[in-house]
Amino acid sequence: MTVSVILNGYRRPEYLKEQVEALLAQTIPPAEILYWQNRPPEGVDYDKSTVSSLSHCISSHNWGVWARFAYALNARSDYICVFDDDTIPGKAWIQNCIETYTSHPGLLGTLGLKFHPDYTLYERFGWDGNNNEVIQVDIVGHSWFFARDLLSVFWRELPPPDWNLRVGEDMHFSAMLQKYTKYKTWVPPHPAENKDLWGSIKGWELGLDGRSTVADEWKQIGDALLYYKSKGFKMISET
Repeated sequence: MTVSVILNGYRRPEYLKEQVEALLAQTIPPAEILYWQNRPPEGVDYDKSTVSSLSHCISSHNWGVWARFAYALNARSDYICVFDDDTIPGKAWIQNCIETYTSHPGLLGTLGLKFHPDYTLYERFGWDGNNNEVIQVDIVGHSWFFARDLLSVFWRELPPPDWNLRVGEDMHFSAMLQKYTKYKTWVPPHPAENKDLWGSIKGWELGLDGRSTVADEWKQIGDALLYYKSKGFKMISET
């Protein structure tokens, strides 16, 4: 089984080299690493040697968080794993995903949310809320692992033309799987005593730097969830 990794860059150039090193050190290393870079803000410079070592695309425009899933169409492996730019995996993360996929196919991630009935509250599982067993969740983030052919499900429906492309790709993927397939969304085991299995080993350290999309887009994220619910996306608490 082979895995293609999709990395992306925008405002965090200092983490890219560490991400690549962590991926090359995996117990099952990726067959290829593809890098998508949105146009960064002024004054943000990326390490050209690291970028040039990857199959890469440098965009003159910021196409938000959806573009990497379009770029992933170029992947040629059995599986694809897409990472946020603040996500450094433990050395057995890819192996953990492959092994989990044999019994729990669908969409896997390193941080899962399970919403309460009122949707403003939720439980977190993964690197922030350890789980010893595979657990089903409503949506996942920070990394997304899936069989390559599920990209066709992600793109079964397009976002509305006025959509804010800085949010919504996580709930879109789970909603499309629920609507068009029998696949579910899962978080592989993240035991507290074994960070090698984690999909993100520096989540709190790197994710609280004030540069995340979540920090800028709280209202839009809420609006996106309501949009998908209006289209029939049901939470686990409703089924």
